[in-house]
Amino acid sequence: MATVSPTAKPRTLLDALSQRTFLISSWPWRALLYGVSTGPMTLLFGLPFGFCLLPLAVLVSRVVHGQTSELGLVAVFSVFGMLLFLIAGPAWAAVVAGVERQRLRMVDLNPVTVPFGPVSEPGWWPRMRARYTEPSSWRELGYAVLLCTAIPALYSVAGMAAFFAAILVLSPLLVSENETISVGFAEVSTPAGAVPYALAGVVLLVLSGYLLSGFAGLHAMLARSLLTDGAAEKLRGELTEVSRSRTRLLSAFDAERKRIERDLHDGAQQRLVGLSLQLGLAKVDLPPDSEAAKAVSDAHDQAKKLMVELRELINGIHPRALAELGLPAALEELADGCAVPVTVDVTVPARLPEPVESTAYFVVAESLTNVAKHSAASCASVTAGIVGRLLTIEVWDNGAGGADPSRGTGITGLSDRVAVLGGRMWVRSPVGGPTVVRVELPC
Repeated sequence: MATVSPTAKPRTLLDALSQRTFLISSWPWRALLYGVSTGPMTLLFGLPFGFCLLPLAVLVSRVVHGQTSELGLVAVFSVFGMLLFLIAGPAWAAVVAGVERQRLRMVDLNPVTVPFGPVSEPGWWPRMRARYTEPSSWRELGYAVLLCTAIPALYSVAGMAAFFAAILVLSPLLVSENETISVGFAEVSTPAGAVPYALAGVVLLVLSGYLLSGFAGLHAMLARSLLTDGAAEKLRGELTEVSRSRTRLLSAFDAERKRIERDLHDGAQQRLVGLSLQLGLAKVDLPPDSEAAKAVSDAHDQAKKLMVELRELINGIHPRALAELGLPAALEELADGCAVPVTVDVTVPARLPEPVESTAYFVVAESLTNVAKHSAASCASVTAGIVGRLLTIEVWDNGAGGADPSRGTGITGLSDRVAVLGGRMWVRSPVGGPTVVRVELPC
């Protein structure tokens, strides 16, 4: 059974049993409904199986008791019943499985996967052949047999415990001064003497609720293991874990970017500023026409150029405009710094969720970099807006087109980043242009 954190919402009855608030939640009532509804299902689905296997039961009973009269006729009917069970059983079990998959949702909120795929060949015979040759059909038949035999026995244990607990709770009302009643292994003759048993009945009633829920949870686990596609369930779990790991990697990547930006800004940049100031002071103290003054002046100019490059590097790692002013201002800054004239039309709130802002910014930054380097465009545009619950971004340029994401890692990396957030990305770039990069991010 999977462990569930105290704040996580349980998805199955077995997971909910470990919650402290189990008794005041809806799960005990779900378990009760699931257990009570199992009785009619057992009667409804067990009648055809009982009809097929009744001669076999009669045959076994006669052999055990030594009754040999008409034993041959009973044996013939038994064989006929077994053949009918094996022939019609899988088809009837499919009906049972269909209903049980729907009932499973009472105590299991996880998706249910049908274990049968589409049949490639048309006609009823390929469908019947697939039904009788796939292992899933016989697992369904095994579940149907258990539903009519062992599972009701489990629920009957919980039912008897609950009935006995109810008798104990009501014992002060059932006993009178002139009448003695039996409560389990003891007898009481006065209402006062029945009070301890009533208190014990309350405790037993609570325990029977847990017992019923435990049996219902085991029943649900058995139904899921026999009636669903185990491979698909495993694949879904693996895909979910892959998606979560990609999200964790993206979060770790963003955190590392911020750390590097902070270290460069507070460490290397500050030391470079100090070095530039010292070189400036040294240049003032030296004779203007000396060789030392010329060397210090050149070093001072190189330090100032290095400061500009470092500032641009820091801004590329974690843009200050994005962090302080939001996405609209950051996109305006990108457009102003592009070598190609860019018009910006952004109608989005100043602040959006940080992962969405960051991804949108780097999509536009990479797209405008490609426009400036490869497109030979004379103009470009950036459009961003909220459509429903999606942030839609479109970067257009009138360049030569022919962009192929497979020839570079920039667009591919951005597409992967967009996919982590559950978004989509399209690139339309016919030869001769124009090129359009469109991104939709859940927001």
